[in-house]
Amino acid sequence: MKQLILAEKPSVAKDLSKVLNANQKHKNYFEGPNVIVTWALGHLLSLKMPEDLNKEWQSWQMETLPMIPKHIGIKPLPKTRAQLKTIQQLAKRSDISEAVIATDAGREGELVARWILEYVKFNKPVKRLWISSQTPKAINDGFKKLKPAKEYDNLYYSALARAKADWLVGLNVTRALTVKYEDSLSAGRVQTPTLSLVRQQEKKIEKFRPQNYFVVSLQVEGQKAKLNQKNPYGITEREKAEALVKELSQQKGTVTEVSDKEKVEPAPLPYDLTEVQRDANARYQFSAKKTLSIVQSLYETHKIVTYPRTDSKYLTSDMKSTMKERLQAISDFAPEVKLYLKNGGQVKQQRVFQDSKVTDHHALIPTEQRPRYEKLSTDEQRIYGMIVNRFLGLFADAHKESQQKVTVAFGKETFTFRQSKVLVAGWKKTEEEKPAIQWKKDQRIVPDFTIEKALTSPPKPLNEGTLLGLMEKHSLGTPATRAEIIEKLIKSELMERTNSGLQVSPKGKQLLELVNPSLVTPELTEKWEKQLEAIAKGSYSSKQFLKEIEEDTKKLVQEVKQSEQKYQDFSITQKKCPECGSLLREKNTRDGKVYNCTNTECNYRRRKEPKVSNHRCPQCHRKMEIIDGKKGSYFRCKYDGTTEKMLDKKERSKKMTKHEERRLLQKVNQEAEPQESALAQALKAAMEEK
Repeated sequence: MKQLILAEKPSVAKDLSKVLNANQKHKNYFEGPNVIVTWALGHLLSLKMPEDLNKEWQSWQMETLPMIPKHIGIKPLPKTRAQLKTIQQLAKRSDISEAVIATDAGREGELVARWILEYVKFNKPVKRLWISSQTPKAINDGFKKLKPAKEYDNLYYSALARAKADWLVGLNVTRALTVKYEDSLSAGRVQTPTLSLVRQQEKKIEKFRPQNYFVVSLQVEGQKAKLNQKNPYGITEREKAEALVKELSQQKGTVTEVSDKEKVEPAPLPYDLTEVQRDANARYQFSAKKTLSIVQSLYETHKIVTYPRTDSKYLTSDMKSTMKERLQAISDFAPEVKLYLKNGGQVKQQRVFQDSKVTDHHALIPTEQRPRYEKLSTDEQRIYGMIVNRFLGLFADAHKESQQKVTVAFGKETFTFRQSKVLVAGWKKTEEEKPAIQWKKDQRIVPDFTIEKALTSPPKPLNEGTLLGLMEKHSLGTPATRAEIIEKLIKSELMERTNSGLQVSPKGKQLLELVNPSLVTPELTEKWEKQLEAIAKGSYSSKQFLKEIEEDTKKLVQEVKQSEQKYQDFSITQKKCPECGSLLREKNTRDGKVYNCTNTECNYRRRKEPKVSNHRCPQCHRKMEIIDGKKGSYFRCKYDGTTEKMLDKKERSKKMTKHEERRLLQKVNQEAEPQESALAQALKAAMEEK
């Protein structure tokens, strides 16, 4: 008899099959003496859509809202039916004794597997593989510790409740807004409050008014300290600053206090997913989605980091025995690693081992597998380096420094000087220290004041790193879903990426005014997420949660129906439809702008505005448009209708490129006499024609 093992992706199934000796490769699975390893492709099924459940819900009408089905049910995704059919056939084999869920060890991974087993009506025992890395050692250890799938039922109930909540709130509110305001308006229990966080920061920036102020400072032996004030921007006129300096200069300066203290700073704990995404955004301007993709590759393909979708920065106590082996794997990463190994791989930060603070997965750290740096891309090396450096902090001494605080008084006004001296560099890199001043209490200080003009600076727009931090703070989404939420907001044209940060679009600003305030603020979603966590722990009922979601959905839809808010569709242009004369709606796509007719009865749909090329018309020498046709792309002159075939890559390679023409032209001009430059003239003419 054999185990049927269900992985989440083909790459993971391949790794499992190697370890489990499933060496017979078939199109959709691997088979060995004791196991059959197959895979999902992410989700193979989804919740049924409204039109699958009720004929009245097939058309978008306000009268049919809210849609509250008694049972939603699941259906196959069209593009993955073949894989689902394979799993169904394997599940019915007589030599299969049990199934092992080997999908990602988390809420969504549990849902992926449970829906598949439910759909294929698997009625034999089911076990759960729960591992945090894809190394052979981790896989072998994991299969020795398989647990009954029933122990993870609450995790499945939480995932199912999340999916149904998103269905109820998202589909109902989106339909209500779209029907009422006649434009595609997407809202959801997580994405809308996330959008609101970006808008709140924008409002702070819009309200900001720059203000000049003056800073009075005292200089002593090359060091400078600002005047202590309750309001640092309080001096707004130079005359007042000058009068204050004149008054202070007449006072006797005295050191009134000298205090010393020792500061001990341990290295930061290892990364969780959200923090590595934030740091990568700050250092390399990587999007949250890009960082997740890179870490996933380090985990799945290279197998050199542990499971990335974690919300914990702690490790379990049973991992202490693996620390030295992980160090050995990265022994050539930095010189200090060999020193740590000489000390027996002793972890200096014992606070990292806290079983109670590890939820589904422990912190993101290196595995016991030695990395092959030549196989890592530049971006993979960057992220791997960040993860390793954080891990190495566990073995380093704490950073210690002596900090001195000195107060200098001129009458009632005071200035505070601070200086520090490194006692133990520890995990921090040593920096060149400034020469220290030898302070003594009651020491006399010579007046040496400066006045500097400054301008208050506005708050900065949120970027993906700062937004992720706020999402984590308000429990919006999970580490695994936050990147996807940001991308969805951008794709639905509610939010935009700019050079300075994230920005809410005009459409997004209106959406926040149209939906119920409770869906805009994070408090309601924060409450939902905490309830989902409680369901996963078995301390809250999923039925009760969904009952509350249904009531919330009814209220949200009713408020949209009763709203008297006005909506302006900023995507409607002044361009007219060539077929019916109605205005066209503009939409940004990967292929450029697309224009749809606003008249629902018109057939003019999704026709691209032609791109303008640098290719010149042979007749009028104006730039030609690029037109995509059934038999390939071609150039067309919109002024005289001239068309010309666009060469494909093979055809273009036979022609001389502009760069080659330019180099040849330079060579001809250098070598040829003026009267013998006929070739040069011909080349010039050819380039001008292009």
